Amino acid sequence: MTREDLAAWVAAYEDAWRSPGTDALATLFTEDAAYLHSPYAEPVVGLDAIARMWEDERDGPDEVFAMSSEIVAVDGNVGVARVEVRYGEPVRQEYRDLWVMRVAGDGRCSHFEEWPFWPDKGWSATSSSG
Repeated sequence: MTREDLAAWVAAYEDAWRSPGTDALATLFTEDAAYLHSPYAEPVVGLDAIARMWEDERDGPDEVFAMSSEIVAVDGNVGVARVEVRYGEPVRQEYRDLWVMRVAGDGRCSHFEEWPFWPDKGWSATSSSG
């Protein structure tokens, strides 16, 4: 996998989020993919489960958001992207996230792990703000 491959995958993820339905997920994730919302989260496993989660968590394909991303690293079949998402106009929610992805030989993701951070949320177990 190259940095360009990973950037294309992230762009396809955004396109899929903006599209009706979940058919595009089959081009992004393997049938047995694991999707973790955070490093300690229980994984959502399998394309069908990811599709259900996808529809439950988004407001629909017309959801207003802006997304930007930067590829941080690629090592073999593992890539890391820094992603920022701002929901609404005016912005009502935002977060910065690291996505850690393991990609299969066919270019689909077999393991997706998020490391999300929100403004004014604690960065340590004992602090209430960063």
